[in-house]
Formats: sequence, structure tokens, C-alpha cells
Amino acid sequence: MSDPTSTPGSPNTTGSSTPGTATTHSPNAGTTGATASGSPTHDTTAGGSPTPGSAPAHSTNAGTTGADAPSASADTAASAGAGNSGAGAASVTYVVDAGVATITLNRPDAMNALDTPTKILLRDTVRAAADDPGVRVVVLTGTGRAFCVGQDLKEHIGLLQANDQAALWSTVPDHYTPIALALAEMPKPVIAAVNGVAAGAGASMAFACDFRIVADTAGFNLAFTGIALSCDTGISWTLPRLIGHAKALELLYFPRTVPAAEALDLGLATTVVPSADLATAVSDLANKLAQGPTIAYGAVRRSLNYSATHTLAESLSFEATQMQLTGATEDHHNAVTSFVTKQNPTFTGH
Repeated sequence: MSDPTSTPGSPNTTGSSTPGTATTHSPNAGTTGATASGSPTHDTTAGGSPTPGSAPAHSTNAGTTGADAPSASADTAASAGAGNSGAGAASVTYVVDAGVATITLNRPDAMNALDTPTKILLRDTVRAAADDPGVRVVVLTGTGRAFCVGQDLKEHIGLLQANDQAALWSTVPDHYTPIALALAEMPKPVIAAVNGVAAGAGASMAFACDFRIVADTAGFNLAFTGIALSCDTGISWTLPRLIGHAKALELLYFPRTVPAAEALDLGLATTVVPSADLATAVSDLANKLAQGPTIAYGAVRRSLNYSATHTLAESLSFEATQMQLTGATEDHHNAVTSFVTKQNPTFTGH
């Protein structure tokens, strides 16, 4: 949770997908009274990066847990959902281009704060990307001056005033937890393109990704205790593994905005780039990963996650299962053949 909207943000910079033909999908938010309204139209963008917030949509029902993966080749238009009114972009967009899925939080006026419709859209979109066989790497980013400032406190205050305890606290197991699990456990690499401030659950989501490419104008604020709440979205698991137990406690006890340069020194950021270069840096990394051995990447993710909570002997045994799994892939056999013939391997993700 947490929405420290007083935290300085950063200029608008967004992650980009690979050049080519991009298909944009916008899951359906209408089942929960989404603020994302209107009926986006479908567009195909050639030769450049999709522009978050302006891309059209393929609709899936976000009110259904475990939504089917959107087709990367879909070329249809659909309404953003029943119950919406007025013209506006969906609060989460999904673009697939050459194996790279870009998920963009698109509430720039609210610094990409997470209200309930947005949380449902995000949860189902991340799950869809995890299950989409056409996706080999996922990029998570935001529009405007923030990556994501966590829970929408305006919504939260309304629920507090209404004393709606069920809605207040069910959001953690219903929304934040499955988002964190899907980001951290999907069998493919995940990149956080941190275009601006990442606070509260926004920071937690970034830490669940494999890579955090951070604009030099961005920063992290672990704002939970600033509003007298504990932490969520997996940060109790990811943060101490990134920077150690003592430093994790310090940043959670005494929230402040950690600027990009310090985040790099601490290990919160993988790399820091000028804000104007963020899209290019993210695209380069995403393209490299999309052309790599996807199944092997997934196996490495699983192995590291497994080892974090198991003994050495158990981890060695698990490694053996993953070696057998990857050893049976086309990519492994082709790579070995390429090595013998002194050629560069081409990976298909199979």
C-alpha cells in the first residue's frame, strides 16, 4: 500500500518494447467500477515504441481471477468495460512486441496510485503476461512523473470513513499478494523500468522484478510506516535479500526518498541511466532477454527462489530437476550444436 503523493516525482519516461508491430491489450475494468473509461480502439504501431496511455486495446475481463492470456496477434477493438462513462484511457495497458510484453500503469494524474479497478487490471494483466506463450520477457513501467506510488489513499480514506473493513484489508490477499507472486515467479524475466518515484507497493513491485532500470530522476520511498502500516506486496521477502536485513529495517522504519544514485549503491537499482535514455536502455535489455533461452531463464529464477528457503542439499536436488528440464529443450540442443560448429546459437524459447 502507501501513497506518499508529496514525494517528488520525475519527468515522464517510459519503457519501450522492441521496434516492429506492436499489439496493445487493455483488460476490462468495468466489473468493479473502474475509473479507466471509454472504449479504446485498436492500433498497430510499426517501427517504434508504443506510447503508454495512447495505445488502443484488446479487452479481457479483469473481474475474473486468472484471466486467459491475451493473444499477442489479436487485432480487434473492444470496450473498456460496462459501467464506464466518458472518454479515457485504460489504467493499465498491455503491449506485446517481438516477444516483449510492456505493462504500463496509466494513471499519471494520480501518480499511478492503485485504486481497486487498477489493482484488478494489473493483477490479471501480469498473470496474462506470465501465461502468454508469445511473451519471453515482461517490462513493468508507468506513465507521467511516477512509476507507482502504491495504494490510492483517496480510496483508502473513503473506505476507512465507511468502516468497510472487508474492502480495506481483503485487497492485500486479493490484489497485492497475487501481483507480487506473478511478478516474482513467472517463468520468464521481468524488468522494472522505473521512470519516476516508486513508493509503497510501487517499490515492492519493482523489487519483485529481476532488473530495475532506473531513471536518474527517479527514486524509491518505502512509505508504509509513514502512515502507520506494516509492509506488503512481498517487500518483507525481497528487500532484505537485495540490501540486507539491517538496511531493510532502517528504510522501512524511517521512510525517505532514496534517490537513484543511492539506490544503485545500495543494490536497489540494477543500473541508473539518464531519464532521456531510459526507454532505449530498457528496450536494449528486453530485446537481449527476448532473444535468449527463455526456459533456462525461468529455471534459474525458480532455482534462486527455491534456494532462499531450502537447505543446500534440497537446493542441489532441485537444481538437478531444473538441469534435466532445460537439458531436454530445443534451445539446449541447438546451442550445443552451435558450440561444436563454432556458430552463435539462436534461441527460440523452446
